[in-house]
Amino acid sequence: MTKIQNIINHAEQNCKSHGSKLTTKRKQVLSGLLHADRAMSAYELVTYCKEAYGESPPPMSVYRILTFLQDEHLVHKLDLANKYIACAHITCDHEHGVPQFLICGDCQRVEEITVGKSTITNLKRKVEEAGFHLASPQLEINCLCNDCKDKAA
Repeated sequence: MTKIQNIINHAEQNCKSHGSKLTTKRKQVLSGLLHADRAMSAYELVTYCKEAYGESPPPMSVYRILTFLQDEHLVHKLDLANKYIACAHITCDHEHGVPQFLICGDCQRVEEITVGKSTITNLKRKVEEAGFHLASPQLEINCLCNDCKDKAA
């Protein structure tokens, strides 16, 4: 069994424990994100499903599937890019902190990291001191991955 199939099996069991179902189409969309080395849009996932499974689901169906996968904590939405990425912690059984995303400005590769709760608490306090309300503690940080940095050198 492949690593991706193991992740999907774990995700399926996680959904069952919540009383929901990881249908075939949901597995296909999740598989697309797991195979990708970058974040993908709903339209890119439609293309992936057509190429990988010979089916071309309507974009609105893919958006509904992505919402389900988000609700199950299997994928994350990158708000600034309006793209999605598989959660790096699908197979973990313990709770994680707020995910943060390092996004390479050249190749669009995304890496999920977690920062400590104290950092998020401090961020929230600073935001409130500035007269704002933190709508989401998720950070999307524009970076340059080492591969792209080495290519540029």
